[in-house]
Amino acid sequence: MAGQILFHLLGALQFAYGCYYDHTYVRLPGTTGAGSFGGKLKFLTFIDAIIQTVYFTVALINDVWGSNEPTPSAKPLIRRIKDTLFSTLAFPVAMFVGITFWGIYSIDRELILPQRLDAIFPSWLNHVMHTNIVAFTLIELLTSFRMYPSRKHGISLLTTFMLCYMVWIHVIYVHTGAWVYPVLEVLNWPLRIVFYLFSLGFVLSLYVVGERMNKAVWSKEIEKTVKSGKKKAK
Repeated sequence: MAGQILFHLLGALQFAYGCYYDHTYVRLPGTTGAGSFGGKLKFLTFIDAIIQTVYFTVALINDVWGSNEPTPSAKPLIRRIKDTLFSTLAFPVAMFVGITFWGIYSIDRELILPQRLDAIFPSWLNHVMHTNIVAFTLIELLTSFRMYPSRKHGISLLTTFMLCYMVWIHVIYVHTGAWVYPVLEVLNWPLRIVFYLFSLGFVLSLYVVGERMNKAVWSKEIEKTVKSGKKKAK
């Protein structure tokens, strides 16, 4: 338990400081002055860092006042929030951000993080936002039990989040005349639509991957929880 508390505390502090430093000291083009509509909240990376901060904080609160047992006598609200938040947002969005960032970066970094920004966006922050989110999320899945919601419920929440973000980046484009990501500038509208559909399909597939990994790692605990739920229903 002490190790779990320390891990969640480290996650919460790390991502909170990353958000604070990014918001306070990093001045990327288009985030200050004219055309700064949306600020840092235009970037999925920054939004995801906020999600991770919230998740690890909720997990920490659950460690202290909630329950991590597979079959608690009464499942605390904070535990239900923790399980749903990890399943529907924290895991799939973190994996999506990390994989797509480093995937595009390996092909042509100028499409995702131009080299001229290295002096503005420090390497350590880059790894907090794009590498550690994946590492911490995977460790969390392997070390902390949770029950996934029904797939219909989980997929619906994740899809709503992603569609809202896609609408958001177009609102930003209407206000500023510039795309949030350079990769969108080099695509025409048909290819942008394909890119959006691929991105949505990819993040939804990551939800399923997380669900299956969770089931493989915690199969015994899930079985106990299901059996306990059936007994209470009788």
